[in-house]
Formats: sequence, structure tokens, C-alpha cells
Amino acid sequence: MAPTKRKTDAKPEVARTTTRVTRSSTRQATTTTTTKPVAEPVPKAKKAKLTPKQKPEPKPKTTEAPPAAAAVVANGGNSSKTIVIEHCKQCTQFKIRAVKVKDGLEKAVSGITVLVNPEKPRRGCFEIREEGGKKFISLLDMKRPFGPMKALDMDAVISDIIDQVK
Repeated sequence: MAPTKRKTDAKPEVARTTTRVTRSSTRQATTTTTTKPVAEPVPKAKKAKLTPKQKPEPKPKTTEAPPAAAAVVANGGNSSKTIVIEHCKQCTQFKIRAVKVKDGLEKAVSGITVLVNPEKPRRGCFEIREEGGKKFISLLDMKRPFGPMKALDMDAVISDIIDQVK
């Protein structure tokens, strides 16, 4: 039989304390050793609950004119043309062309108001129209890579719209 190993060669065991270490206890240990006091978070203000008889204070109503009406007031009461450019937010190519048309129209025609996406735009849409009237360009339900829109010569489009507006 082989001789058995003696326990004298083994390392003596150190008595372990059973202290549980948690995240909060480590935070407390680090905050007590630092010299700077840690600011406690400020509790959020709670909303006051209203009793059934109480009513919330009404918010003051602002009387802002819509953009088209503001343009009429700015021109001294003369009615000005309002052009609406509706472009899809799916791709930046729509926005690039819309901004180019807006800048071109505002520089060429004085007293014109150009609105870009006054309402939520349709998907795959690039449309330039007079507010409540004639449509200059209407490209609807375009699929990628938006060929009909990319085929447009934007300088020619802007000059056509300027001729029709004047």
C-alpha cells in the first residue's frame, strides 16, 4: 500500500468571517473614507392630489396666428401666396430638394410664404402645391431609390413655379 500524505504539509486555514458584501455596503464604505461629503439626491416634488371638488387651474390660452395668417399680417393685410412643400422623412434626399426649392422661391419672389411639412407627411411623397389650390409637382408613393424625384431638374422646377406664381 502507498503511504498516505500527512496534513502537516497543508496550509493552515484562516478563520473566515461571514460578512455579506452588497453594493450598498461598498458605497457606504467608500463614502466614509472620502473627505468630501456626497450630496444626497433631491426628491422630486409630488403632484398634489385634488379632491373631487377642487379643479385644476386653467392654463392661459395663447392666441397665435397660423403661419399663413401671420404672413398676411406681416405684409400689411395684402394676401400673399403660400406654397406648401410636403416631403417624406424617410430619406434625406427629400429634405435636400425641399430646402433647395424653399430657398429658391423665397429669394425669387418677395412676399411669398413657403411652408415645409406643416402636417405629418405621407410616406414616399414629394409634393409642391399652393395652399388650398394648384399642385405644381406631385410625386406620390415612390419606392426606393426614388427615381422620379432624382430625375427632376430642381432649377427648372423652381423657375416653372416662379413663373406660375407671378
